[in-house]
Amino acid sequence: MPKRTAAGALTVLAITGLTLGAVLAPPAGAATKVPGFLAAGDLPPHPTSSWTAGKVTAGVPEDTEWDTCLRSLPGHENVWHRDFRTDLDTGARQITVVLPDTRSAKSLYSALEKDIPSCPARIEGADPETDASAKDYGKLPVEEGAHVYGLHTESSGGANDIRLLSAGRDGRTVTVVDWGELGDFGDAPVKAFKKTTTTAVNKLH
Repeated sequence: MPKRTAAGALTVLAITGLTLGAVLAPPAGAATKVPGFLAAGDLPPHPTSSWTAGKVTAGVPEDTEWDTCLRSLPGHENVWHRDFRTDLDTGARQITVVLPDTRSAKSLYSALEKDIPSCPARIEGADPETDASAKDYGKLPVEEGAHVYGLHTESSGGANDIRLLSAGRDGRTVTVVDWGELGDFGDAPVKAFKKTTTTAVNKLH
């Protein structure tokens, strides 16, 4: 992730099966299948650097523990993440969570839809010398839904960071895509990021 970005993280949940309208949970003791993840080529194109994808890794990234924009992610089981980087100051991450059932997935997705747009107030409360603001870039018609937001922070020292964050759900799987670099809202590739988010949710199968 960009070195000065407030924090980065994301969540994804695995897909559910339906039989006669009933949600089928995996058998007790059965291993949960790792959901599909974004590839480097799925990220918004960078004008001067290619993307490099890290390995899909089990667990929530350590820095997510203090990321107030994604505070509902830590504490869940069956979580995986993947980091992406460029040669410059732009980075990204996808976090996916597979919940026990669709009700739990809906609850997490709903919580993230509250966490992200409300986090500027918490950022400023924790650090009065940082100004933070968010933008709602709307919902996307993919699977059970996705929502895209922007977050800009500026420190008293003049450091500007822009993040694009999205949460999406497919059945009992929830995913978060987190992109960031130095800059402001005008530097954010919103259209390309919406395409990335749609791809991320479609790959959860």
